[in-house]
Amino acid sequence: MTDILVRNIDDDTLRKLKARARRDGRSLQAEVRHLLNEAADAGKLSPKQVSKALREIRRAIGPVSCDSAALIREDRNR
Repeated sequence: MTDILVRNIDDDTLRKLKARARRDGRSLQAEVRHLLNEAADAGKLSPKQVSKALREIRRAIGPVSCDSAALIREDRNR
């Protein structure tokens, strides 16, 4: 693995990172590594995450009823 050095991190950001690391039970270095890994994988969802998101969408939308035959007839009549 390669090391990187990040310079000029402002004090407020460092304080927040330390608090987050403490909350998550990680060292500061492990927390920053975790955040970098998440950022690098941003946009990639696991099947479990997709399933959870779909459940939340279904719950938000509520039941949907649709008469597909009526929609097909309507489309043919155009």
